[in-house]
Amino acid sequence: MKRNNSQQLFDEAKLLFPGGVNSPVRAFKSVSGPPLFIKSGNGAHFIDEDDNTYLDFCCSWGPLILGHNNDKIREAIVKTVANGTSFGTPTKLGNEIGRLIVENHRYLEKIRFVSSGTEAVMSAIRLARGYSGKNKIVKFEGCYHGHVDSLLVKAGSGLATFGESTSSGIPKSFVEETLVLGLNDLAGFEKLLEEQHNDIAAVIIEPIPANNGLLLQDQNYLVWLRTLCDKYGVLLIFDEVISGFRVGFEGASGYYSIQPDIITFGKIVGGGMPVGAYGGSKEIMSHVAPDGPVYQAGTLSANPVAMAAGIAVLKQLLEEDFYENQHIKTKKFTDSIQRYADEKEYPMHMVQIGSIFWFAFAQERIFTADQIDPQGMDKFKVMHHELLHRGIYLGPSGYEVGFISAAHTDEDLADAAITICNVLDLVFG
Repeated sequence: MKRNNSQQLFDEAKLLFPGGVNSPVRAFKSVSGPPLFIKSGNGAHFIDEDDNTYLDFCCSWGPLILGHNNDKIREAIVKTVANGTSFGTPTKLGNEIGRLIVENHRYLEKIRFVSSGTEAVMSAIRLARGYSGKNKIVKFEGCYHGHVDSLLVKAGSGLATFGESTSSGIPKSFVEETLVLGLNDLAGFEKLLEEQHNDIAAVIIEPIPANNGLLLQDQNYLVWLRTLCDKYGVLLIFDEVISGFRVGFEGASGYYSIQPDIITFGKIVGGGMPVGAYGGSKEIMSHVAPDGPVYQAGTLSANPVAMAAGIAVLKQLLEEDFYENQHIKTKKFTDSIQRYADEKEYPMHMVQIGSIFWFAFAQERIFTADQIDPQGMDKFKVMHHELLHRGIYLGPSGYEVGFISAAHTDEDLADAAITICNVLDLVFG
């Protein structure tokens, strides 16, 4: 497999962009070789600038639940672009997608569109503070919420009251407004709320943590988070940028039957275009300008092209048995790999929920980020390299999850599973 053109383009890109990329993980720092420069995609495959074809399990980091270049999405975009790209005004398409979401999601009464998942989370945090009149936010180690200043924080000394920024350029005063806890620690969570609930505006969590491995939590844990937030008068925010419209039309909120106070969305909701959204009850959302005092705006928010793409994807997701079919074929894929690993007694397991999966290089279930063995990333590096040369593309980091789209056929997945099993022999050989 040649990567000459990708290498040449990457060398040029490094003169133009920091690290040669416009988002850090794309630089292939955790794997081998130059990053692939992709020129086209169709269905479950894409083609790079060296004309290599790959079966894609990254799916643009999750948005492409229908695969690349979906006919209905493309046609909706082209039709809309013919009338203009942005007007800075309301459009009929905005009403249509808003109604489509609110009428099919039991936990949403009003939403507001923005242009990215990070922007959605940033806006939700501001809304929580404005609504509650309190300042502090609680987040969990191992959950990622975009590059929001106050949320790029990890546990410092191990105490929830002392966090550390994970990026330079973030003032200490911002970090001090964020409290960090470990996942799966209800006792620590209740103790924190008991002591500091008068200062805590909201708790934010990925209900399906999928940015640092796939750290699936028990439903009871999430139910108790909701119960304790109610008990102490603290808002609960579900960051569903990844899980929203992925494990079901109602995302993790519907999957676990838990009502958050605010939900954030991104990725799938835009049908491949840059879109985010946040929403909740009429009462909470009435605090957003121009109805209320919490200011948030955006020049390209709810632009017609993005709204048309979102409508096209959401209508397809509402088709009968869509999510059941996605779950069935993903589980068949992951189960076949798991059976092989078990037969060979390889220390790994496949984590899966809906159409999301992750290669965990450990035999025990992993609930928290600190349970992930960094040496497993060395195994992933070998795996990624070998699969790339066999025409299978995974996201270029062992901490990232994989996605299966409606465009992945049973034959695609069966062949990929065989290839992955063969590569596991090299990884553990």
